[in-house]
Amino acid sequence: MFDLSNITRVTEGTTRLFSPENVYAEKGKGGMADTVDAPQEEVAKIGQQWENNKAARELGQKWKVRPCITIPVGHTATIMDTAGPGRITHIWFTVDQKRFRDLILRMYWDGEAEPSVESPVGDFFCCGFSKALAITALPINVNPTGGMNSYFPMPFRQSARITVENRGVEDCGGFFYAISMDEAPVADDEAYFHAKFRRTNPLPYGEDYLIIDGIKGAGHYVGTQIAWQQNSNGWWGEGEVKAFIDGDKEFPSYCGTGTEDYFGGAWCYNANYSAPFLGYQDLMTLGLFGQKRETNVAGNRHSMYRFHIMDPIRFKKDLRIVVQAIGWRSEWRYLPLQDDISSVAYWYQSEPHVKFEKLGGRNALEVI
Repeated sequence: MFDLSNITRVTEGTTRLFSPENVYAEKGKGGMADTVDAPQEEVAKIGQQWENNKAARELGQKWKVRPCITIPVGHTATIMDTAGPGRITHIWFTVDQKRFRDLILRMYWDGEAEPSVESPVGDFFCCGFSKALAITALPINVNPTGGMNSYFPMPFRQSARITVENRGVEDCGGFFYAISMDEAPVADDEAYFHAKFRRTNPLPYGEDYLIIDGIKGAGHYVGTQIAWQQNSNGWWGEGEVKAFIDGDKEFPSYCGTGTEDYFGGAWCYNANYSAPFLGYQDLMTLGLFGQKRETNVAGNRHSMYRFHIMDPIRFKKDLRIVVQAIGWRSEWRYLPLQDDISSVAYWYQSEPHVKFEKLGGRNALEVI
């Protein structure tokens, strides 16, 4: 894996790029789609719907004939299916933001039957309310207009498969993707990338919001993304983030001082920011749902991320992470909140992993 400390080194790796123009990232086979009705053999094999760009009808092959795909309603499209060893070094997606919660991203390593990554596409890229945000984090970067990038390294040894399921009510056209892979050996001590989406709406009174549970094995936790919708007025972020590590029971080993503190802010935020490891945006003050409005009132939507790149939370046996939902009631007393909270947890661990809890249906995920 390259970074600025070793970018001068020449290695034995081979670069491959998976895209609609070369679905298996084969050498010398990019941009071969033609303006004909019969699908390419590779496209038929991977199971994607065939179509070509009519704008290229006069120019023909080589002229951007198949830059994107359509995912039929109720269909799961495979966008990467390859043998290892190697590592994914970059993922780029773009699609209409109204699809962000209806498209479910899954990743499978080394032939596993259960995914190691499962999340709506938007939430995985820190855009949890079906709105394209400006995210300038180191591992996740979202640029105008809705160019979603991941730089999380994702090593695998035997195989990698990535799918996108369309749970919407109509075909999803204009799904663009490009996945970069470094085909090279993977060291014995490299762990596998995992990410899991959760949502609770509303949070039961007096309960912590569960970000992730059931992690078993050895590894390190590297990130939290939260989309938080208020169901009451006032400040909502007094709750502490707690990580229960390696057998912790009632009390955690890792306990912060408040929600905005965990995400690198202080004193109720009062401003939006996006930085390499930490970020917060109030979507209502950004005017993303029409008229701008006052912050910290019922119905407001808040997006936050923290990436533990420099400060991973390491575990040897198990891990569970929660955040308290605490606001204020009269006489300066804490109020346990019953808000609508969604999250994505990101971590690396050795396989096998515990099977994920079932992802809710379309109604359970819908932004309402």
